[in-house]
Amino acid sequence: MSKIENFEDLGIWQEASDIAVDIYKIAKTGELRKDLSLRSQLQRAVLSISNNIAEGFEYNNNREFIKYLKYAKGSAGETRSMVNFMLKAKHISETEHKLLYDRLFQLSKQIKGFMGYLDNFESGKKIKSK
Repeated sequence: MSKIENFEDLGIWQEASDIAVDIYKIAKTGELRKDLSLRSQLQRAVLSISNNIAEGFEYNNNREFIKYLKYAKGSAGETRSMVNFMLKAKHISETEHKLLYDRLFQLSKQIKGFMGYLDNFESGKKIKSK
């Protein structure tokens, strides 16, 4: 595995950013284009995923990073909930829903896995320092 030097190197940040771009494209179309409140909340929630990953990374502290990864995971859940609502409200198609939902669900799992990796790394440091 190559060394991660900045948050842009993280696969979870890259995927979160790509999902945000796709949601922004969808927000410009159909019924969602007209629902300014929902569109605004959706865009804030999806941007919060990649922004929290970036912000947490910049602290250069795994404990702080884990905290911000929790926020990012929460925002992924919020976005997934909104994607479910948008399907029910007929703002997006079933195909769009499945694609977005699956990507957001996988991203949540990846963020959780990365949090576990960082937590185990921190726990290992504490054991070695005793």
